[in-house]
Amino acid sequence: MQGGCNCRYIRFRMVSPPIFVNGCHCRVCQRETGSAFAINAMIEADRIEMLTDGEPELFVTRSGSMVTRGARCPRCGVGLWGTHPDFGDAIRFVRGGTLDERILPDAHFFTVTRHPLARVPDDVPSFPGLPEPGDPEIWSAEAQGRIDAAMAARLPEA
Repeated sequence: MQGGCNCRYIRFRMVSPPIFVNGCHCRVCQRETGSAFAINAMIEADRIEMLTDGEPELFVTRSGSMVTRGARCPRCGVGLWGTHPDFGDAIRFVRGGTLDERILPDAHFFTVTRHPLARVPDDVPSFPGLPEPGDPEIWSAEAQGRIDAAMAARLPEA
């Protein structure tokens, strides 16, 4: 899957399918996307390949005690991906709207802060917060294996 920003200064490719796709209704995703929720394609950071010479601008977001990092285009400002404190920089959450193909969430998270007009389909799992790590309803053995491998390979934080 390929994607990029609105002005095409940043183009990238995910070199494998995402581990998981979520619809995140947390307040951080709502604020960062300016929308009712974000669609995030969870993928290992080393499986994102840059296709253009443009470099994303990195930024840090603090919401209470939660710190996330993200990347956006320095020219048009489109948010490209973010991180989550549970996964550090090993896993990126690519914003679904930046992808050339449309993707649908495998599950919806943080529905406790879901915008009242955002409807979650009955046949898609939803959770008031984050599902527990290793929850077999969400994380297949393959997905959990990819997450574990990415976490084991990451460098210790300075």
